Amino acid sequence: MKKSEFWFDLPENLIAQTPIEKREDSRLLCLDKFSGDINHRRFFQLPDLLREGDCLVMNDSRVMPARLLGNRETGGAVEIVLLRDLGDDVWECMTRPGRKTRVGTKLVFPEGELRADVIDIAEGGNRLVRFNYEGIFLEHLERLGKMPLPPYIKEELSDPERYQTVYSKASGSAAAPTAGLHFTNELLRQLRVRGVELCYITLHVGLGTFRPVKSDNLEEHVMHSEYFTISEEAAAKVNSAKSKGGRVIAVGTTSCRTLEAAAKGDGNISPQSDFTDIFIYPGYEFKCIDGLITNFHLPESTLIMLVSALAGRDRILGAYQEAIAEEYRFYSFGDAMLII
Repeated sequence: MKKSEFWFDLPENLIAQTPIEKREDSRLLCLDKFSGDINHRRFFQLPDLLREGDCLVMNDSRVMPARLLGNRETGGAVEIVLLRDLGDDVWECMTRPGRKTRVGTKLVFPEGELRADVIDIAEGGNRLVRFNYEGIFLEHLERLGKMPLPPYIKEELSDPERYQTVYSKASGSAAAPTAGLHFTNELLRQLRVRGVELCYITLHVGLGTFRPVKSDNLEEHVMHSEYFTISEEAAAKVNSAKSKGGRVIAVGTTSCRTLEAAAKGDGNISPQSDFTDIFIYPGYEFKCIDGLITNFHLPESTLIMLVSALAGRDRILGAYQEAIAEEYRFYSFGDAMLII
């Protein structure tokens, strides 16, 4: 398939710049993946759309305040974004300006308690940075770091918690698993009362999720790799739901990719921790998930390709055109879609 087959025109005013006041008030476009029928709801109506015995799988990764503003020791401002913890206080980072952060560059951050050295250049141009500090690194990061918002969001976020899910727990992401931003604790309670099994897995989202597909031939695209963990409890819940005829519904493309990367031929999963670079696009045969809750994605992105694999490219692009006509809000802080 060709990348150009996933293009659509999106008016810039539909790119949500700020979160909606109440998470659960976002709109929810419901797409029947078999018939293509579309219904328009609100996210707080989700319990009415699911059944007892369904299993909702959510990514509990928490976004780190991974954007650090500092200076080279010799002078000049530097911005770095932490991408991946490599151990021993070494992180793979994206740096700006890259030409000013050569190997051997020394960095210092406000208050001077956190310092770093650029020790190597990774494949693709990211820097490997070793941090020097006293105390606990995450405490320095919480004090000095900023949320690494997506490049299409131009406004500052007044409340950083609005870029976290209410169930976020495991710190490690450079971007939010945004399909989960619509949930509230009350909505989760209502789902449990409904008899929906709630299940949590972890995939630490990297900024590679925003990386454009450069090759027009999808078979030539190399997916970024991300770390995931599935606990014994999570695997048991998913497998139990499947054995009893319940539907496994992934909340977000990150949960979907985790489940499909871990699934065996019969659709069951086992507890594990690993990296995945699974690339899902039309022609892929799903082994584990039956449905998906997701936001509206960028044209020609790997994410719109994934949802097209689940419901069909024509149905997805048709649903997107209806969402545009109905003025849904798009991307990270936008509205949601239920494909089932």
